[in-house]
Amino acid sequence: MIQSDIKGAVAVVTINRPERRNALGSQLMHDLGAALADAERNDAISAVVLTGAPPAFCAGSDLKELAGLSIAEMCKHESDTAAFARAIGYRAKPVIAAVEGYALGGGFILAASCDIVVSASNARWHLPEAPNGWLPPWGLTALLMRVGPVRARRLTWGAAPIDAVEAARIGLVDDVTEPGAALGHAVDVANGLAAVPREAIASTKRFFEPFVMADAERLDEVATREFALNCETPSSRQTFERFTVKS
Repeated sequence: MIQSDIKGAVAVVTINRPERRNALGSQLMHDLGAALADAERNDAISAVVLTGAPPAFCAGSDLKELAGLSIAEMCKHESDTAAFARAIGYRAKPVIAAVEGYALGGGFILAASCDIVVSASNARWHLPEAPNGWLPPWGLTALLMRVGPVRARRLTWGAAPIDAVEAARIGLVDDVTEPGAALGHAVDVANGLAAVPREAIASTKRFFEPFVMADAERLDEVATREFALNCETPSSRQTFERFTVKS
């Protein structure tokens, strides 16, 4: 489900689960965490590009998997995913997201958690959690840091998706490319960073860490508690019932 390719000093890590729209299931998150940890330990690698197998970056959490879990188990899964996303901000090596197709829900937040976000102009960005009945249970600090609290609140309400052009205008996306060119551009960005002395890259990340990460861990815990309460509501139950595998 995770493919890692080394291109010079850049590791391209691909979420390769197209049959489930690259949804973030438990095994996938375990494998993704291992792939980024391997890249962090590999002295030959200076930067990482995170992308998704066509046709999209990521559709968010695997609701078929979550629908079969208790609320406590769902919260544990989401907390594990939150820890992975936060770890991107603490890693010494930069992680660049390359987004094509769409970035939805947890996929949206995962991309926003990366150090730099590259997106094809026609990519669709959307947080559908509130319309589904719940607050996104993690990663909202990353969104806050990128777009500010008022815009973050509106995006979290999820009334409508936006494209990458609008996402760039509000600061969610850093670089916009023609459709099909996001990965190539992200690799170019990664190579540019790889040419900077590694110690300076790491020092820069450490300096900005308190500002970028802020109170992320505590706020993820707050969001997860709100998510758990939301999961008890009729609207949330109806959403999960649509994804429950019928025997």
